[in-house]
Amino acid sequence: MSTVHEILSKLSLEGDHSLPPSAYATVKAYSNFDADRDAAALEAAIKTKGVDEVTIINILTNRSNEQRQDIAFAYQRRTKKVCQTPNGSPPSQNAHPKTHELSAALKSALSGHLEAVILGLLKTPSQYDASELKAAMKGLGTDEDTLIEIICSRTNQELSEINRVYREMYKTELEKDIISDTSGDFRKLMVALAKGKRCEDTSVIDYELIDQDARELYDAGVKRKGTDVPKWINIMTERSVPHLQKVFERYKSYSPYDMLESIKKEVKGDLENAFLNLVQCIQNKQLYFADRLYDSMKGKGTRDKVLIRIMVSRCEVDMLKIKSEFKRKYGKSLYYFIQQDTKGDYQRALLNLCGGED
Repeated sequence: MSTVHEILSKLSLEGDHSLPPSAYATVKAYSNFDADRDAAALEAAIKTKGVDEVTIINILTNRSNEQRQDIAFAYQRRTKKVCQTPNGSPPSQNAHPKTHELSAALKSALSGHLEAVILGLLKTPSQYDASELKAAMKGLGTDEDTLIEIICSRTNQELSEINRVYREMYKTELEKDIISDTSGDFRKLMVALAKGKRCEDTSVIDYELIDQDARELYDAGVKRKGTDVPKWINIMTERSVPHLQKVFERYKSYSPYDMLESIKKEVKGDLENAFLNLVQCIQNKQLYFADRLYDSMKGKGTRDKVLIRIMVSRCEVDMLKIKSEFKRKYGKSLYYFIQQDTKGDYQRALLNLCGGED
């Protein structure tokens, strides 16, 4: 029963009572779908001299994630690789037998940014997030931006799935990796968010609690010398999104600065960055992603990793809303920006995920 409840509470949260989850997706299920036919076409495209990237792109960017999983399975059946490890036992989940064959074939057929897009599309959303988080923490130095973006923007349900898949893929807890890769209050905030324990009951508007939280955020920060960071963390990681939106509004009647300005005055470094990302996500998640996309392309050079991750992870969630926020704020369409900033097959793939000119 909980899933129905979760879906309904999600919709009431967004205020779109009658729309299916894919209402704001730019990539939707392909109506005339045939996994075997797609698998055969992909096999031919991979084997052809010089690789037929256009076919690969057109198939994989025009199918839903679920359909791509089916294609990978059909591909594996076609290539007759019975999934067994050398000693004859079934493979570990780490190998993701279903997508493994097709991913491996595409990995050797493609390269660069296009490869990153296509391999990203072959993972389930939670596998993709888990692998991005793992990559952000592997080796020397941590890519805090990636950690912050994913952990601040995912819902409870998404986070619980990421935690499960992370455990399955890497044989360790996401929380454990976050703890060993971060420190101080930044670590506390990331760990609290990654638990995915935010209140999701949005049926009651508690004006007293809104006022109390707003005052406590002010008392814990701008009003005093030093910042009571744990108090900020508790309120911002435990309360529901609609509640916090009202808290941040109310906050302005106590503080001479709004919440974002207060964060900049009170904390620095990764912690500042994380709180800013979090508050922007809470205020308007699609505008947050539009800003991240703009930042990835403005000025010289493109931060392709960010561009790819947002396009891949939001195209079946809320890309239509992100596009309209983007155009409203920056005057030109996301499609136009991608056209200006990228080229070739990589550009073609991203434009397909973007879903046409506004």
